[in-house]
Amino acid sequence: MKIPVLNINQFEESVPLNDVYINSFSNHIQRNKDLINKPHSHNFYLCVLFTEGKGTHEIDFNSYSINPGKVFFLKPGQTHFWKFETQPQGFIFFHSQEFYELKFLQHKLHSFPFFYSSQNPPVLELAPKKLYELNLKFQEAYTEYLQNNLLRELKIVNSINNIYIELTRIYTVDINLEKLNSQNYSNILEALENLINAHFYSQKFPKFYADKLNISTKHLNRVVNKTLNKTTSQLISERIILEAKRLIVHSQDNLANIANTLKFSDYSYFSKFFKSKTGMTPLDFRKKYY
Repeated sequence: MKIPVLNINQFEESVPLNDVYINSFSNHIQRNKDLINKPHSHNFYLCVLFTEGKGTHEIDFNSYSINPGKVFFLKPGQTHFWKFETQPQGFIFFHSQEFYELKFLQHKLHSFPFFYSSQNPPVLELAPKKLYELNLKFQEAYTEYLQNNLLRELKIVNSINNIYIELTRIYTVDINLEKLNSQNYSNILEALENLINAHFYSQKFPKFYADKLNISTKHLNRVVNKTLNKTTSQLISERIILEAKRLIVHSQDNLANIANTLKFSDYSYFSKFFKSKTGMTPLDFRKKYY
């Protein structure tokens, strides 16, 4: 089973607008249940606020609890699905990269810490007062989306930007801001993650990526360590493991074929690599989901 990649125009809307979608969460899942009831990914950025409900949100094989006050952020390409124990309420919006960045030419989405790197946690829990304040901001964006007023698109993107700014301030309350303010390191990290996504099948060593970025391997490791407290090799390995998990769970290929797809010399080497990173063999991991 190939993981479906959803785009914005697949979602049913009351008042469509190019490259952006806003809805109450209960209405969203009712209208689009056939699209979102199985694991899927998107080609857009997503933000959801829960005001009621309990359940589990699995993002790239990491499980997070759903409860009032939780906010989730997803970047293009991440795989996720929901499991609800009680009826959820809240708001959801998503948009293309162009929708935001063409309006804010001097500010990029990766400048927000929750979109800065796939390594950063995709979840935030709001205190009751902040939940009340953010709920009003989401409601304002949703109300504007439902209207057909003059300068509607501009007001919506400004509302989304204000939400992102407020969430960034909460998200970074315990983070060293020097890490976030290094624009050069931010640009290198974004370029590195894009390169790893494009080449991890065949290029599994840091030197290839350093050469592509026209910097030394030592400097590349310095950037990754300063921003994420990891090594470049760890980022590459984690991307390989994520893809391996996706193929093991969401494809019908046998495990030897998956090892071959990921450019391992043989299944035995792949199995040892997978177990060293996850504590489980590929077969045991597949059994968890079947």
